[in-house]
Amino acid sequence: MRQIVLDTETTGLNPRTGDRIIEVGCVEIRDRKLTGNNFHRYINPERDSHEEALAVHGLTTEFLRDKPKFCDVVHELRAYIDGAEVIIHNAPFDLGFLDHEFKLLGLPTFTSHCSGVIDTLVNAKELHPGKRNSLDSLCERYGISNAHRKLHGALLDAELLADVYLAMTRGQNSLTMDMAVEAAVEGGLLEAVALADVLVLCASAEEEAAHQELLNGLDKQIKGTSVWRSYAVSEEISNGT
Repeated sequence: MRQIVLDTETTGLNPRTGDRIIEVGCVEIRDRKLTGNNFHRYINPERDSHEEALAVHGLTTEFLRDKPKFCDVVHELRAYIDGAEVIIHNAPFDLGFLDHEFKLLGLPTFTSHCSGVIDTLVNAKELHPGKRNSLDSLCERYGISNAHRKLHGALLDAELLADVYLAMTRGQNSLTMDMAVEAAVEGGLLEAVALADVLVLCASAEEEAAHQELLNGLDKQIKGTSVWRSYAVSEEISNGT
């Protein structure tokens, strides 16, 4: 499965009042592995950022002045995300800006190029109800270092979110495997599975003696019979010895 973790930075909060995208960062995941095939572009929005937004991302009008416009990078972006499942934290915000930019250029919506969208904020609220679920909070919760995140940056935030997403969904691997095995059994396919021979090594006389000495020590400490002796007896009964 190909997934793209995406983040944007913008001049403000509302594309309908003229705010624009100034940075797009994407990180590719294939079969739950980071590939290093990332996409990152700074964009000239042809306007200034609001002071509040500038304090968040630090991308000045002067820095962005010689960068390409969105129309110059949109086809690269479309090709990059084509057919992938896109992962975004607080997806309505980024999708609102992306769809607006695509609409200005007479293009189909951004989401029409993707196979689906996962909102990690929604997932986090389901997993951790009543707790803070910002990207910084999730990094702290899952032990992901964000010490280098002084300002918001689209690529940096996408990289952090990729690590958070993989940590949040780590248990799904075993679930998928269990479901696959169950399906194979129900479909009568288990006979096709070749089981490897299991090599059993019996303990030597010296190892048995050392084990008995350890059990004697445990019995002495608790002034009774340790649970391990009970287990050994049950094993002998089950084996018919």
